[in-house]
Amino acid sequence: MKGKLILENGMVFNGTVFGEIGETVGELVFNTGMTGYQELLTDPSYYGQMVVMTYPMIGNYGVNLEDMESDKIHLRALIIKEEAKLPNNFRCEMSLDGFLRQNKVIGFKSVDTRYLTKIIRDCGAMKGIITSKDLTKKEIEEKFSSYQNKDAVAQVSSKEIYEIPGKGLRLGFMDFGAKANILRNFQKRDCHLVVFPWNTSAEKIMEYHLDGVFLSNGPGDPADLQNVIAEIKKLIEKKMPIVGICLGNQLTAWALGGTTKKMKFGHRGGNHPVKDLDHNRIYITSQNHGYAIDKIPEKARVSHVSMNDGTVEGLKCDDLHIMTVQFHPEAWPGPTDCEYLFDEFLEVIKGAKKDVR
Repeated sequence: MKGKLILENGMVFNGTVFGEIGETVGELVFNTGMTGYQELLTDPSYYGQMVVMTYPMIGNYGVNLEDMESDKIHLRALIIKEEAKLPNNFRCEMSLDGFLRQNKVIGFKSVDTRYLTKIIRDCGAMKGIITSKDLTKKEIEEKFSSYQNKDAVAQVSSKEIYEIPGKGLRLGFMDFGAKANILRNFQKRDCHLVVFPWNTSAEKIMEYHLDGVFLSNGPGDPADLQNVIAEIKKLIEKKMPIVGICLGNQLTAWALGGTTKKMKFGHRGGNHPVKDLDHNRIYITSQNHGYAIDKIPEKARVSHVSMNDGTVEGLKCDDLHIMTVQFHPEAWPGPTDCEYLFDEFLEVIKGAKKDVR
């Protein structure tokens, strides 16, 4: 079905609606990955966003149920230049179009996504509307003004506490919209995981006699989660070791006295170079965030930096046994060069146990 993409800056792109036929509004961002569209679609961190894929053809290896990062699609829309009509892969179970329809998510194609990406780079991330209707100026303004993403974490977090048995360290896992491969990486290291919903109190977490707490990735603005930040502060005051990824990194910065800012267009893709200052090595990383630390907490030191724009990509507080990174060492999609960081996370927690002795 013919449709249009209306940008917040007034630009309009004509194209074709596929997947779920309907109308949606969301924040327009771009991803530079060449593969991994299924993992991207099921990443809860994209909740509320419309993702533009810079790679021109998407869907060529189809979709399979083994590569899900959560149980459903979380983004508002997928915007591509060309859809692969006949996916070809021995693991393929359905087409991209079928996967979108099954999850009632809109796709938009036949648009120059690289030109669209340049607009986002120049103007910054902005709202967009995908529709097949001729909307009036007033209707467009109303749809833009009605969009908000402040409750994103509450929408994607687990709803109750549950445990994943293991014989190793007892790790509390704060689920702000976690990707499945993070859980798999801790399971691979035989951790006993206690998974908590996003709004669990520090007092409740402490009841489980944990060795440390992990703060997961997730969607939205960390500044909207002041209640969560207050609970993380309590955990730090109780000398609980803290490790985290992405949103977890930002929330830790706030809890330590730092702040974050919205980036012009964020980092999203599997090809972002980051320097590990402790190892004096550069790694290619998988990233998905639209906010960055702009005030470094006095108690923390920067452990990782982006080679593209110099933004903070990791924090450490050695005396408090805290370590967080902004990028995604679990990958999926993207390179697995930084999986070693999961071992470093556990060493930080083990170090805290030695100090207690």
